[in-house]
Amino acid sequence: MGPPTLAVDARSSPAVSSDMPKSALGIIQLPGSRPFASVTVKEEKPFDFLRVLFEGSIAGGAAGVVVETALYPIDTIKTRLQAAHGGGKIILKGLYSGLAGNLVGVLPASAIFVGVYEPSKQKLLKIFPEHLSAAAHLTAGAIGGAFSSLVRVPTEVVKQRMQTGQFASAPDAVRLIVAKEGFKGLYAGYGSFLLRDLPFDAIQFCIYEQIRLGYKIAARRDLKDAENAVIGAFAGAITGAITTPLDVIKTRLMVQGSASQYKGVLDCVQTIVREEGPSALLKGIQPRVLWIGIGGSIFFGVLERTKQLLSQRHTKIAKE
Repeated sequence: MGPPTLAVDARSSPAVSSDMPKSALGIIQLPGSRPFASVTVKEEKPFDFLRVLFEGSIAGGAAGVVVETALYPIDTIKTRLQAAHGGGKIILKGLYSGLAGNLVGVLPASAIFVGVYEPSKQKLLKIFPEHLSAAAHLTAGAIGGAFSSLVRVPTEVVKQRMQTGQFASAPDAVRLIVAKEGFKGLYAGYGSFLLRDLPFDAIQFCIYEQIRLGYKIAARRDLKDAENAVIGAFAGAITGAITTPLDVIKTRLMVQGSASQYKGVLDCVQTIVREEGPSALLKGIQPRVLWIGIGGSIFFGVLERTKQLLSQRHTKIAKE
């Protein structure tokens, strides 16, 4: 979807996040004080897996629903561009087609992703050496993506079939797909989905986390909502552009239905390049970058705000 990773001292910094690695790559020495980038292990609170899982799930679900609702029309246009074969016309009607059914899947999928990502990230940051914190973020993103794919893939299949006008409602889509293609039809293009989304999730969250950590160290404070949003937009746009060819392949495999025009990922790539040229693998890149860039801004902005509110609520309850 990096910059050098830094960490802060729990007692000398105005803001400390659980995102911080347990020690630092470089030491920022403040006059007359202990190293700014050091961490005192004995002051760390016990890792509360269930609370991190719960708060991550709530924050992820909220962020996912907000983004999907706000940007669904752009996603629909992107899907139709990618599904169109050489010179096919793009219909701009029904841009919200399938939104309601999609939200039913987006909510648990986003909740699962962040709910798995957050505790995985925190555990890995404690296990990995300081200079491999980017690898911790990459790994956590891939783990979260793998778990959430069990819900995201059927949701994506139904959504894209509706966006391309194959079905009128989500229940009809599910019923007819299962009737014609079997249960496995709901997981059409699963391999290509993982091929796209595992690196996408890993890269996007790694870029976001690394830039955010570096910026937090430079600013020596927690970041504001607008700053989180800008970093999220940048991470989303860059990752969206890089993974566009994978997204085109995933779309073609998911919308082909029982026709089985493509035999697999490799055959899909070869057929697209042979019949439409290499540039077809970049179809929909403009709306995709726009969609994911804006989506990253909204998603990470809502995610961090929700996490902060939940943390404040937990702290307040603990003091009572």
